[in-house]
Amino acid sequence: MTVVLVGMPGVGKSTVARQLAHSLGVPLWDSDSVIERRLGTSIREYFASQGEVAFRDLEQRVLDELMDGAPGVLATGGGVVLRAANRRCLHERGTVIYLRAAPEFLFRRLRHDTRRPLLQVADPLARLKELYAERDPLYRESAHFVMDVLRSSRGLLIHRILMQLELMPDESGGVSVPYPDIHEDVAS
Repeated sequence: MTVVLVGMPGVGKSTVARQLAHSLGVPLWDSDSVIERRLGTSIREYFASQGEVAFRDLEQRVLDELMDGAPGVLATGGGVVLRAANRRCLHERGTVIYLRAAPEFLFRRLRHDTRRPLLQVADPLARLKELYAERDPLYRESAHFVMDVLRSSRGLLIHRILMQLELMPDESGGVSVPYPDIHEDVAS
């Protein structure tokens, strides 16, 4: 089964996915990279010329193709959960981990990033708060586990994900033990 990372823009999905795939010895896919290779242009440029609906249609097709492929680790775009069909696809065909972080944390990471079309507004922090309010319930709906990235160093986060995956049922129908939200403070 494919391990899928979902979460807000800038939370670290691609970076964590790369390290997780390496640790597991499985292929890595990044849906945004696949989309950009297919388009031959950046998502930002495609978004500007074709609009969000056209982008979301393409994103849905790419997600479906990736989830049909060989098992691996998949980093998704931040808005992949906006469509109900995508949320069902993710939850039913993958092990979904929601990497959660507060909008203020994300703003500090993204304030100078010009590649993200939804954040090219007068008040990006306010926009991040709006996106978080809209998407957090959708990420939770899709996810099997929630990992708070603010409470762990990246190495500890990878370790916790690997430990949780060990508890997942195998093809013979083992028992899954849900991993709770992480709230304790851990030094970064």
